[in-house]
Amino acid sequence: MKRTIAAVTTSRADYSHLYWPLRELEAHPDIDLKLIVLASHLSPEFGHTIREIEKDGFAIAARLECLLSSDTDVGMAKSIGVAVLSLADTLAVIRPDLILLIADRYEMLAPATVALALRIPIAHIEGGELSQGAIDDAVRNALTKMSHIHFTSTEGARDRVISMGEEPWRVHRAGAPSLDHLRKSSLLSQAEVESRLQIDLSRPTVVIAYHPVTLLSDTNAEADEVFAALEQLPQQLIFCYPNADAGSRDLAGRIRILLARRKDAYLFTNLPAVEYWSLLKYATLFLGNSSSGIMETASFALPTVNIGMRQQGRERARNVLDAPPVATTILEVVHLALSNNLRASLEGMTNPYGDGCAAQRIVQVLTTLPSRDELLLKLVSQAQP
Repeated sequence: MKRTIAAVTTSRADYSHLYWPLRELEAHPDIDLKLIVLASHLSPEFGHTIREIEKDGFAIAARLECLLSSDTDVGMAKSIGVAVLSLADTLAVIRPDLILLIADRYEMLAPATVALALRIPIAHIEGGELSQGAIDDAVRNALTKMSHIHFTSTEGARDRVISMGEEPWRVHRAGAPSLDHLRKSSLLSQAEVESRLQIDLSRPTVVIAYHPVTLLSDTNAEADEVFAALEQLPQQLIFCYPNADAGSRDLAGRIRILLARRKDAYLFTNLPAVEYWSLLKYATLFLGNSSSGIMETASFALPTVNIGMRQQGRERARNVLDAPPVATTILEVVHLALSNNLRASLEGMTNPYGDGCAAQRIVQVLTTLPSRDELLLKLVSQAQP
């Protein structure tokens, strides 16, 4: 009998990570995949990225409008509530054997809450990591305790999940599934990237992914210093659109003001995974406070300047240099990141977040799970006192 697995995607970022696990699940003869798409995927403001999912050929079981058109923390909280109401009806009809969630976006609290009430086992990808400067950290830990099967990106993350009382047999180090694009997807040539994005990569290029710092009362309190530094960078600037968090519209407005003053700066609302990864391959530097700068740039030995508190505590490779949100210091760290000495020191480095085989490991576990009742009954790990 086939096992029905519902997978939830809420944004361009988690879809990029889920793409290869979804492909493997879709192709497996013993799995009936139900893909649930919601939140910013259905928002024109954030690129209406459900079209990318449709273009990739995935069958979509449910499309749920739940993201309020807002730029506040109240809007974020209400969006969770709307998502809970919509998912309650959807999951009550589908009644999957398991629901697959990923990472730490606040929207993921909604499917986890509904699954808990409906007694649907939860599998969670990318638990056990740290990002102490964002609410994502608390969301991630909440999802870990609500989940029944765990797929971590690193051994350190696996140890942290087990230390939270999860039984070791439930916790699997799979690696970050976004890295599977390097092994399985065909990246674009420099000329193809230039043609698609209408940019010139013969120029030194800085890719910028900067998001609101959701743990702060003013989620853009660090932004003044960041943009003061960006104004002084001579390189071509490629901005990725901010996440759908409180303060994202303000950040997008700041970016557009900078673009109006510079002819060599660009903002992309949505970059499909292959285009984004290909851009990283040819970029000179990554700058911002995105987890991508920690988890993914290491695969290209791309010098990265991580700014501020958002990713505080996250494991990182030696290509990542940290800078406080002070313009002069950011520029000093950028200068160091662009040095020949740093470039030379990164030769032969490996990415601690995986080897590009995560999807295969995830699906192997998901297709050999014990019964629903055994999954739901969580015991305190014997490793705990």
